[in-house]
Amino acid sequence: MSDSDASYDDYYASDDSDAMSGSDADEDLVLDEETFGDVAAGEDETPAVAFRSLDAAEVRERQRDAVARVTAVLQISPEEAAPLLRAHKWNVNHLNDSWFADEAGVRAKSGLLPTPSDRSTDATTSVVGSSGSDETNQTCQVCFEAFTRTSWTNVGCGHDFCGQCWSGYLEAKVDDGPACLDARCPRAGCATRVPESFFAAETRAAPSLSAAARAKHASFRWRSFVDDNPNVKWCVAPGCERAVEVASGSAVGPTSAADVSCACGASFCWACAEEAHRPVDCATVRSWLVKNSAESENMRWILAHTKPCPRCSRPIEKSTGCMHMTCSQCKHDFCWMCLGAWADHGERTGGYYACNRYERAKSSGAPGFSAEEAKREAAKHSLERYTHYYERWAAHGASQRKALADREEWETRKARRLGDLQNTPPSQLRFIADALAQIAECRRVLKWTYGFGYYRFEKDESAKKRFFEFAQADAEGTLERLTEAVETELETFLTEARDAAEFGAFRGKLAGLTDITHKYFDTLVVEIERGFPGVAEAPTPAEEARAAERAEPGPNADAPRGGDARPDGVIRRISRGIREAVIGNGEGVASRTRSRAPDPSGGEEVSGER
Repeated sequence: MSDSDASYDDYYASDDSDAMSGSDADEDLVLDEETFGDVAAGEDETPAVAFRSLDAAEVRERQRDAVARVTAVLQISPEEAAPLLRAHKWNVNHLNDSWFADEAGVRAKSGLLPTPSDRSTDATTSVVGSSGSDETNQTCQVCFEAFTRTSWTNVGCGHDFCGQCWSGYLEAKVDDGPACLDARCPRAGCATRVPESFFAAETRAAPSLSAAARAKHASFRWRSFVDDNPNVKWCVAPGCERAVEVASGSAVGPTSAADVSCACGASFCWACAEEAHRPVDCATVRSWLVKNSAESENMRWILAHTKPCPRCSRPIEKSTGCMHMTCSQCKHDFCWMCLGAWADHGERTGGYYACNRYERAKSSGAPGFSAEEAKREAAKHSLERYTHYYERWAAHGASQRKALADREEWETRKARRLGDLQNTPPSQLRFIADALAQIAECRRVLKWTYGFGYYRFEKDESAKKRFFEFAQADAEGTLERLTEAVETELETFLTEARDAAEFGAFRGKLAGLTDITHKYFDTLVVEIERGFPGVAEAPTPAEEARAAERAEPGPNADAPRGGDARPDGVIRRISRGIREAVIGNGEGVASRTRSRAPDPSGGEEVSGER
């Protein structure tokens, strides 16, 4: 490697890892696509994405490794390899394939100079970094001032500019942001790339950039490994500057939810960069979040709870009092019920608190009247339905944040106190942190099931909807038992020393509840993502009629056939299957936490073990 190549590699290896906050790499996670390993996901397990959290040093190491692999195979300088890799999204194999298929085309597209064998001889052209350039007087093509031509006054294309103009041009490019990494010759129509050494060199002959501009360019350069790489993304947590890398072979679609976690503790969706939201797809999450922040909901409330003044159309809300309304804007007196002038009202129309004119108009279907009421009722129903789902979504979100705060408090304050009281080393108290983490994760899942239910079953009263609501309520009950064990039983061990056998029993119970809850929610997530394939839909009346015509008459012709195939029967069967798959038939915690969940059909209660 030449001296210039070595200095360039040293520049990439410079230590500015303090630009990112982070800790040492997690040793239990693999590094790249060759060593990521298979993430097994059984049929009843949550499919996972192989990923790793990276700090600044690891990002730079990945970048240096990619540049070294390209320079070794293509026999080019690191200064040429870096822009080629950025153009190919840091995919070494893709770059190699493109290079050997059409080297000249790849060079031209990236703005690199052609090879000496392909370059036409031009006595006026100098190569950057060459020591044999002719030093002659030139006229700057920007300011028209005279200057001495050197290897730093052009980028190898023969278009010379003075050092002052070069400095101003490069400073302006850096101010434009990461686009400075693709800076081209200032000459209009010239696509030759400005070498990165023009930004980084500090020699007297090189263009003079401020220290701040050099630092910004250096930051853009190493951060480009994340910005331009489809397999690496920055953590979305405020203040965190770590990155998360997924294996290139991971099946991550553009809209399918794929949750990843950063070493800082934040979890987010790889596809849409919103907070982790499996099992709900990204499109539904986006629609739900937009709806929560949209002004349309304010208008729906106004439409559902107010009426316009008949004269000035100002929205008026009625909370208490008689039907006599006075607009605060135009002072018009009118009836709240029929919106008619109050002067036309009296004992004949029902007095102050009723208006039989309204009832007559409503029952007779007066033109425009029934349509207006129908519109108002539809808006009110829509608002009530949205409020139902939003309140529960927000409540589980608040509980999720509390669970995360409880876990932090446990790790920072309570773990040491419990260890001292129960004479137990911290390594044997990990089951409590696992329970708190599981509670937070379950709250997250439950939160997003309400966004899913709002859109998925908007006009659907099928068996799948009934099963979804039943499973949702069942999951909430399962989670509440784990939450109660942590919030109430754990506190008794934090106040005073207890018998070792009693603490051991608590440990077994809490660990069992955590495992049961994890498996239950894992199964629920997969079933929601698959669309409940095991739940049969109820036949339509037409289908039932055709089936009855084809059926032979018999003594049991009027009796329902295949009772367990009916929607409610399917719900019970699927629920039993989930419970058996998750809990099994063993004794212990499962038998001690028996619950009775209401049958969604409204009949007898369904007993099941957790």
